[in-house]
Amino acid sequence: SLDRPLSLMILMVFTISCFAVYSASHDDIQKFYQHLRNLFIALVLIMLLAKIPSVFLEKLAIPTYIATILLLLATEFFGETVNGATRWINLGIVKMQPSEIMKISLPLIMAWFVQKNDGLNSKSNWLLCALLLFLPVFLILRQPDLGTAILILISGLVLLFFAGMKWNVVIFGVLALCTFITLLLIFGDSVCKDSVNWPGLREYQKLRICTLLDPMSDPLGAGFHTIQSVTAVGSGGIIGKGWLLGTQTQLAFIPERSTDFVFSGYAEEFGFLGSLILILLYCGITLRGLWISLGAPTHFARLLAGTLSLMTFTYACVNIGMVTGLLPVVGVPLPWVSYGGTALITLSVGTGLIMSVARDRSVTTQGFSFQQ
Repeated sequence: SLDRPLSLMILMVFTISCFAVYSASHDDIQKFYQHLRNLFIALVLIMLLAKIPSVFLEKLAIPTYIATILLLLATEFFGETVNGATRWINLGIVKMQPSEIMKISLPLIMAWFVQKNDGLNSKSNWLLCALLLFLPVFLILRQPDLGTAILILISGLVLLFFAGMKWNVVIFGVLALCTFITLLLIFGDSVCKDSVNWPGLREYQKLRICTLLDPMSDPLGAGFHTIQSVTAVGSGGIIGKGWLLGTQTQLAFIPERSTDFVFSGYAEEFGFLGSLILILLYCGITLRGLWISLGAPTHFARLLAGTLSLMTFTYACVNIGMVTGLLPVVGVPLPWVSYGGTALITLSVGTGLIMSVARDRSVTTQGFSFQQ
């Protein structure tokens, strides 16, 4: 049931994560054991989901999306507020973060909608598909959780691109983003003053973006994470300082060293070469997922596998960009490496669905036909 090249690369990332998490948390060995448990659960999920035909996944699209929207609404009114953010809801049996489920629910419903309408061939179809995308993004922004909202928005836009979004729209979006970054670099000192409010963003979100332009403006506050992380990455050199020998990691200068900033400690101890190997593995996993999607038996499976493959790549890019000072600090873990169960389970579900498409592709190439 499992695609061998994809499985091998994921197992290699799992192995790297064991070294990285142990180094970052060996003073709290229970955390390492919990990480091993989470990896085992992730493997079981991948193997189980790989056995589900992708045609059956279409039937889950609508109920899964509706249930997740209801959970997001319930979080809005009944969720637990921690540090000013309402992102978790306690259902009695389990405490969960519905926005993580939406990372799977959204590609499911959008891929189903595109296939149901034989593509997006009218303005009404585009508007309805955009509504499916922006409704959860709006609800997640209200929590507030800007990082997760951006990731979900990117996954939806990727699916729309695969579904036939026109190139002029893509080029316009890229030019608009480049223009925003250029203006921010030019007028950063002016717009980052305390007296200037940024519409749609909270003060701490504005501070993270402004700190990215000049971390030394607040070295012991908002800029501390970035400064310590970049110092650790740079001190690793070509081959690194050696496992368990990273000073920034072992002396706990790196904040959140086993979760969001686990790449900093890994880069310090294994250097540029070790980091390059991990990045190449992420590229290989993404390309293999895209290759699987190209041979998918249905349009739904093709869109789903392609979008979920790029979701993993987006996670990795955002996290590595964050810890190297290229992107603002957001709560995005490094796929399959960072300690933590929620994101690991979400990524594993996505990978299991890709394996399901790979299984169906294998069955199709052996001469069997699929019934829609």
